[in-house]
Amino acid sequence: MSTQNPLRNTRIEYHILQSFPVTCLNRDDVGAPKTAVVGGSTRARVSSQCWKRQVRLAMSDFGIKLGIRTKKAAELIAAECVSRGASPEQAEACGKAVADTFSKDTLFFFSTRESLAFVDYAAEKGFDVSSLVQKELQKISKQTLSPAVDGLDIALFGRMVAQAAELNVEAAASFSHALSTHKVSNEVEFFTALDDQAEEPGSAHMGSLEFNSATYYRYISLDLGQLWDNLSGDGVPEAVESFTKALFVAVPSARQATQSGASPWEFARIYIRKGQRLQVPFETAVRARNGGYLQESIDALKSYLSKKEALAGSLFMKEQEYTFGEDESFSIDNLVHVLRSYAVEAL
Repeated sequence: MSTQNPLRNTRIEYHILQSFPVTCLNRDDVGAPKTAVVGGSTRARVSSQCWKRQVRLAMSDFGIKLGIRTKKAAELIAAECVSRGASPEQAEACGKAVADTFSKDTLFFFSTRESLAFVDYAAEKGFDVSSLVQKELQKISKQTLSPAVDGLDIALFGRMVAQAAELNVEAAASFSHALSTHKVSNEVEFFTALDDQAEEPGSAHMGSLEFNSATYYRYISLDLGQLWDNLSGDGVPEAVESFTKALFVAVPSARQATQSGASPWEFARIYIRKGQRLQVPFETAVRARNGGYLQESIDALKSYLSKKEALAGSLFMKEQEYTFGEDESFSIDNLVHVLRSYAVEAL
């Protein structure tokens, strides 16, 4: 395989419209649906980190081995050290030394291979914490990390290593906050709960929950060149496939038991491009016509993208374009196939 990146500056851009009925997909600090003011009107919002996490976790459903993102790296390393013959005291000290090498009181994002390599190193040193060298641990991490094997999510979503910046991984995937294409006002649901063993009529508990309903615009950019770099050229087509599938099925998990939000993509425009990234702002709120916001949102999305393509001229640099949601013969399987095929042919 060529050592030069064949996908440099190439991205897959996903422009997705997804409508949800009564939901609270992403809560703020007081439990209300998140919002943002855009173009002078209040919009429903789902934060990028919320949907990103659901996409990451959904990738495991498609056979992807995920990395480990935790503040409890010390405990995980210690448990593995014990299984390899270290005393509880040795294991605890080694686990803390490893964790402190990469992060202190912050999340550490690492792969199973890295974890096992750290334990191998500690075992070679007889689990003597005074023999563990920070630089050696960092070197082991750099040499062992293989996102194509057991940490594709690290390659896609990146990682920041607080104590060792040289081990940082630049994210290949960029997520915008999902915003409603139209003005939204949160509403309040008053509810009661009854006691099955009550001897007198009336409610045993009363409360209220906020909710809204909205058609969301989601923008996701997958930098294929960065992905190629992060994976050292291995498994890019497979990564594109699993990432696209996860994008399709992942839905934020908040209040799914009481306000189920199980709506799939309604419409999507997908580009493979080399030009400047292009996100649709929906600065002017869509007005409901023909019974709802969806069709107006589709029309506004198409119009904006077409206008920007025309204005950008040769700098739009579109290589391929696909529309999902209008032609019933073009399923998500078809979309995954063409995107994966592009990556295969480019390599």
